[in-house]
Amino acid sequence: MKLRARGILLLIIPLAAAGADPSAPVVLALAVIYAAALIGGELAARLGQPAVLGELLAGVVLGNLPLAGVTAFDYIKTDPGIDLLARIGVLILLFDVGVESTVRQMLSVGVRSLLVAILGVVVPFGLGWAVAAWLLPEGGPFAHAFVGATLAATSVGITARVLKDVGQSQSGEAKIILGAAVIDDVLGLVVLAAVTGVIAAANAGTEMSYGAMSLIFVKAFGFLVGAVVMGLAVSPRVVRWSAALRTKGAPLTVSLALCFVTAYVSYLLGLAPIIGAFAAGLVLESADYQPFRQRGGQSIEDVLHNLIQTFVPVFFVLMGMNTDLRALADGGVVMLAAILTIVAVIGKVVAGVAAGGGVNRLAVGIGMVPRGEVGLIFANIGLGLTIGGAPIVTPTLYSAIVMMVIITTMITPPGLTWAFGRRG
Repeated sequence: MKLRARGILLLIIPLAAAGADPSAPVVLALAVIYAAALIGGELAARLGQPAVLGELLAGVVLGNLPLAGVTAFDYIKTDPGIDLLARIGVLILLFDVGVESTVRQMLSVGVRSLLVAILGVVVPFGLGWAVAAWLLPEGGPFAHAFVGATLAATSVGITARVLKDVGQSQSGEAKIILGAAVIDDVLGLVVLAAVTGVIAAANAGTEMSYGAMSLIFVKAFGFLVGAVVMGLAVSPRVVRWSAALRTKGAPLTVSLALCFVTAYVSYLLGLAPIIGAFAAGLVLESADYQPFRQRGGQSIEDVLHNLIQTFVPVFFVLMGMNTDLRALADGGVVMLAAILTIVAVIGKVVAGVAAGGGVNRLAVGIGMVPRGEVGLIFANIGLGLTIGGAPIVTPTLYSAIVMMVIITTMITPPGLTWAFGRRG
C-alpha cells in the first residue's frame, strides 16, 4: 500500500505541474508547506522553542528528502509562485515587527538602549567580517561585509516571546532589551541597505568611493526617518477614516496598502522593500484603531496574526528547504557555522555592557543574541546578490548562516533563564 500511495503521489505532481492551470502545483506545494510547518511548529512548541524554529527545521527536512530518494517535493524550491508568496510573507512579517515596535517606544527607552543597540551592531558586524575574511578569503570583501551585516541582526519578536516565557517581560532589563532590539533592527536595516547597495554597484561595474557609500547610508537612514515622520502625520488620520467605513476589514486593507506602497517606494530608491515595510509598521499604533475596536472589530495585531499564519510559514519552510545538509559533511562548513555562532553570541553579550549599572547586563546581552527571522531574511537577500554572475552568499555559506540562526535562537531561552537567576 505504501508503494502504491507513493506511486499515486509521484503521478499527481507531474500532472499538476504540466496542467493548464498554473495554480495546481502552487496549491499542492502550499498544502505540503502548511502541513510541514504545523508539524514542525508544534514539535518546537512542545520542546519550549519558538514555532518559527520548528517551521525552519521542517523546511530543512523537506528540502533534504532527496537524500532519502524522495524527490517529489523538490520542485517547491524553485516554484515562482511559492517564491512570490514567501516574499510577500517577508514584507508582512517586517510590517508586523514594526507594528509591535512603535516610534514612541523607541523614544522612551533612553540612552542605555541606544548604546546597547549601537554596540550590538558594530561589534558583531566587525567580528563577522573578520571571521569571514579569515575562513572565506576567496569570498572577497563584499561577502565578508554581508556576513557581518547578517550577524548584526536581532530578532525582536523572538526576544519578546522569550522574555515573556521566563516571566521577565516587565523587568528593567526587558525594557532595555526590547528598546535596543528595535533600534538594532533599524540600524541593521540601514547597514543591510548600504552593503547591498555597494554590492549592486560593484556588480554593475561602478566603482564605489567612500562618498558614494556614505550616500547610501544617508539615503537609507533618510528614507526611514522621512517615512516615519510623514507616516506619523498621515497614518492615524487615514486609519481612523477607514474605521468609519462600512466595508468590513477596511482598516486592514488600508494598513496593508500603506505597507506595500512604502515597500515599493523603498525599492524605487534602491533599498530593500523590507525597509519600507518595517517603516510602515513603525508608524501604526493600536490607539489609531480604537474607533474600529469600539464597533467590535479586532486590533491590528490580531488581524495581522491571521495573515502571518497564512504567509510567513511559506517563507520559513522555503528558507529551510534551501539548506543543503550535505554541506554539513564538510568539516570546514561545520567549523564556519560554529565560529559564526560563537562570535554572534560574543558580539551581543558584549553589547550588554553598555546597559550600565543597576541592571543585569549579562541578561541584556543574552537577550540580544537570537537572530531568528531577521537573520534569515538577511541571508535570503544575500542569495540573490551576485558579482560577475557569482553569488555573494554561496549555498555553503547559507547553510552555515542558517545553522548559526538556529543555534542562537535555541540557546537564548535557557541562557536568559540562567542569566536572570544570577545576581547583578
